Amino acid sequence: MVASGFCTTWSNSILGELFGATALAAPATLYFGLCTGVAADGTITGEPEIGTANYSRKSITNDTSLWNTPANGAVDNKAAITFATASGSWGTLDTFFISDSATLGTTHTIAYGTLTVEKTITDGDTASFAAGALDISLTPTT
Repeated sequence: MVASGFCTTWSNSILGELFGATALAAPATLYFGLCTGVAADGTITGEPEIGTANYSRKSITNDTSLWNTPANGAVDNKAAITFATASGSWGTLDTFFISDSATLGTTHTIAYGTLTVEKTITDGDTASFAAGALDISLTPTT
């Protein structure tokens, strides 16, 4: 199981949408990436260099074919999310993120989370999230 939270910018956008300050437009395409850390402000650290060892962010159309219906403050992926097969080392990765951009220079990180098991990706490995394995949640407080 993988749990995640939203970055500050997107948390503010969600609150703005709920309370009338801003209109929120969901990205038409989401980009899934792997790295060693993401700060609350969305700064990504330790992402394999795009184009090196066949690493790239996995782009998927953001629609109901990707996500199950939200319930109990969470939503999970309906379809598997599978990256390209590594042609060399991507390093040891323990964090995933969802962005609205295929590259680092224009990244707006939306959500991120720590993997339940750290994974070293080497030549021939194919990183993936099985259907239902990627959980995105908004945690209520009591």
